Amino acid sequence: MARISKKRKEALAKIDLAKAYTLAEACNLVKEISTTKFDASVDVCVRLGVDPRKANQMVRGTVALPHGTGKDVRVLVLCTPDKEEEAKAAGADHVGLDDYIEKIKGGWTDIDVIVTTPACMGKVGALGRVLGPRGLMPNPKTGTVTMEVGKAVEEVKAGKIDFKVDKYGIIHSGIGKVSFSDDKIRENAAELIQSLIKLKPSSAKGTYVRSIYMSSTMSPSIQIDAKSVVA
Repeated sequence: MARISKKRKEALAKIDLAKAYTLAEACNLVKEISTTKFDASVDVCVRLGVDPRKANQMVRGTVALPHGTGKDVRVLVLCTPDKEEEAKAAGADHVGLDDYIEKIKGGWTDIDVIVTTPACMGKVGALGRVLGPRGLMPNPKTGTVTMEVGKAVEEVKAGKIDFKVDKYGIIHSGIGKVSFSDDKIRENAAELIQSLIKLKPSSAKGTYVRSIYMSSTMSPSIQIDAKSVVA
């Protein structure tokens, strides 16, 4: 049996595992129990009452977090030369097409988001085996396949994130850093959860939001009372 570190014991002592906290309480507690020396990420995990194997119950979308993620998002724009200046002006970290496609084929994926145009999707689609498993494949539904590459880059840099339910019916997303104020963490978390509620499939039966947990990097999870967030 693995030994529990002193710091983790202290963190666990501050949490009542049988209690479901309000969102406000959880945002305060997640900062209090963070034990890392670096600025840890704050994550929200929402289990939904959906069957992702059914196409009409797939929950996927984007949300613009009011206070961003606190993370420096590295953006690659794959586009034709006429769009390169627009992408660079918006703050893209990497801009190009054929040269980057070759790099990705060789295994390079040192990026967080890829934005491209519809005309380039033929070339980008061939990278599915590399990009798909890493969640990097551009998609019109998330606004990353668009003619407005500059706008897409600006939105991603400002804190727009995309989410997708996994095969277990769970949405897992980073929504900030422990250095954020309680209010910023709460507002970001609430924005994500409300976005999920708006996307409830009409075919989903029973309780839609089954459980909500919040944690920071390497910290225990805190259960959130769904009633404190779901109207």
